[in-house]
Amino acid sequence: MSGAPHELGVAALARALAARELSSVETTTCLLDRFAGHERLGTALTIDAEGALAQAAEADRRRAAGASGPLLGIPIAHKDIFVTRAHATTAGSRMLAGYRSPFDATVVARLADAGTVTLGKLNCDEFAMGSSTENSAYHVTRNPWDESRVPGGSSGGSAAAVAARLLPAATGTDTGGSIRQPASFCGITGIKPTYGVCSRYGMIAFASSLDQAGVLARSAEDCALVLGAMSGFDPRDSTSAERPPQDFHAELAKARAGASSAKPLQGLRVGLPKEFFPAALASDVESTLRAALAEVARLGATLVDVHLPRTELSIPVYYLIAPAEASSNLSRFDGVRYGHRAEHYEDLQSLYRTSRSEGFGPEVKRRIMIGTYVLSHGYYDAYYLQAQKLRRMIADDFQACFRHCDVIAGPVAPTVAWPLGAQSDDPVANYLADIFTLPASLAGLPGMSIPAGFGAAGMPVGLQLVGNYFAEGTLLHAAHAFQRATDWHARTPPPGGAGR
Repeated sequence: MSGAPHELGVAALARALAARELSSVETTTCLLDRFAGHERLGTALTIDAEGALAQAAEADRRRAAGASGPLLGIPIAHKDIFVTRAHATTAGSRMLAGYRSPFDATVVARLADAGTVTLGKLNCDEFAMGSSTENSAYHVTRNPWDESRVPGGSSGGSAAAVAARLLPAATGTDTGGSIRQPASFCGITGIKPTYGVCSRYGMIAFASSLDQAGVLARSAEDCALVLGAMSGFDPRDSTSAERPPQDFHAELAKARAGASSAKPLQGLRVGLPKEFFPAALASDVESTLRAALAEVARLGATLVDVHLPRTELSIPVYYLIAPAEASSNLSRFDGVRYGHRAEHYEDLQSLYRTSRSEGFGPEVKRRIMIGTYVLSHGYYDAYYLQAQKLRRMIADDFQACFRHCDVIAGPVAPTVAWPLGAQSDDPVANYLADIFTLPASLAGLPGMSIPAGFGAAGMPVGLQLVGNYFAEGTLLHAAHAFQRATDWHARTPPPGGAGR
């Protein structure tokens, strides 16, 4: 083993635990100490040291008794959008302050069954609505590379914790880019699988036709290990794809064994949509990505020009469909059954109105109002129905592209992470920054962000890879080959987060 426990990713830590070079208790203790020493980053909402150490001790006991498994004894934490019995689940909102679920989300339960140790719950934008984790009702999260900047969102707590070496991996959710964008901003690897690959049961809904669980970790290999344990059909989720769990790590090893050592991406066609490289793309981001794509070509891939002509339409389409679904999903938080209830009210209508006014934050209220408007009588056909038709066309554009390529590549975001507060008064600027992640989400396609270099002010830049339906293995293989040839994913934020 080389390095302290916090310096190891999932795969390296699994090897160290299997070789008895480390124990889960030692590793968990190290990471708990790091969380305590990095509270200023605001990555966590709940840390359960006692519970985590008990789980770690049980993992060590099981290993001593002969049990094995790549995730046995690996510490992780969950985005606070997944319900858990052992920890409060708030979705980053005052509306659910102190809420304790009577059951675990399927993703949480499957990772627990695989032997992971849960340290706690991680900060996120309220109800996963945001691109900066500044919309959390509890505190902002800071980017470990520069603590004056955002970590991205809504899975910013997960991304910042992994980047700061507080965890080897964490769960996240991606509705319109909420895994890929924070992964890019924080210089780590993140994967959103095909819609339906991971169960949404027990994941607090924002936009049900878009929300998908995924992983944030140090590398593609680490993502493969965790995603494999999370995936598979769940009969309790009506949107779950009827596919068995996949051993993505074994598929990765098989693909690597069958590839040329000099040209591991030989035969892979990588599509470059011209719409992903507009004039508005920051020059530092574009130059970094062009260099990364040159490396992809050097590894044997063929770069192909393709077109996604409706890319710009993805923003209005998403910001009609997602708020509409949010308006419906969040109607359950009314102060009656669970969640925040106002202390002072006059009648039932007053209870609803006051409880929701007090419990929801500004961004959630904004999206509920937009969604209610577009679903109202007289506007449904003009807005919501038209958006759904365009969504189908955006998905068709991808299928046209995949006739000419195997993977689509481009930027994750138009710029590097912006300063905290820079877009607080301009929500539309936040929405526009999602232009490159929204199309794949609307189509339900798998997508990844992998570290590709650094841009302005020494901030990380991610390369986005998008695959066809259920092509997670192809994405992971391409990302793994790139990471074996580069070391961007191994770079560590400096103490104090003062740039590269």
